[in-house]
Amino acid sequence: MNYWLAKSEPVTYSWKQLVKDGKTAWTGVRNYQARNHLRAMKVGDRMLFYHSNEGRNAVGIAKVVKAAYPDPTAKEGDWCCVDFVPVKPLTKPVGLAMIKTDELLQEMVLVKNSRLSVQPVTEKQFNRVLELAGTRI
Repeated sequence: MNYWLAKSEPVTYSWKQLVKDGKTAWTGVRNYQARNHLRAMKVGDRMLFYHSNEGRNAVGIAKVVKAAYPDPTAKEGDWCCVDFVPVKPLTKPVGLAMIKTDELLQEMVLVKNSRLSVQPVTEKQFNRVLELAGTRI
């Protein structure tokens, strides 16, 4: 299993909306590096759902249920999306400030390249975020 982090501004698509929808196609990614991460996702991979700009917190855990397929919102180009479902909210959000100061998390892509909307997370980093959130799967 691989681990990921997907970012969304809460006003665009929030954790609350994902829970309400029950499933989403993660469309609209137009960055080549993020697209390549989408292509690497496999069914069953776990994902941290992160609210960017407003809040700047990891707020939930999601699971990939459909691997990469052509993004239906792309009018041109070679873009893809994946489908994922909510697994559970984090007991308490884990903010960017906490991530930046935690020794195990300082090497996260989120710290090094905060603008990347889809990014890999190591298993240790994923588990550490869960630990900081007081959440168990």
